[in-house]
Amino acid sequence: MKTLIVALLATAGITFAGVASAQADVAQKYCGTCHAVDTKKMGPAFKDIAAKYKGNASAEADLVAKVKSGKGHPAVKASDAEITGIVKWILAM
Repeated sequence: MKTLIVALLATAGITFAGVASAQADVAQKYCGTCHAVDTKKMGPAFKDIAAKYKGNASAEADLVAKVKSGKGHPAVKASDAEITGIVKWILAM
């Protein structure tokens, strides 16, 4: 039984790492010119964005709307699902 639980936890960890890696790749594709994970470029670091919005219940919706609208942030030519995934990935930092 212990072996099964350990195997399930390992699989979940690998799956999550794969999803996080995929989101990092999408973020790099659409946002990498202006943002980096932990250093400021033209825009703030993703970790700084996550810290700024920590505990804000409307952060995900606010950031998705901001990125999609092009108000206060250049419009991003990504799908709604990609933008939402990037925002969730950033806020999870």
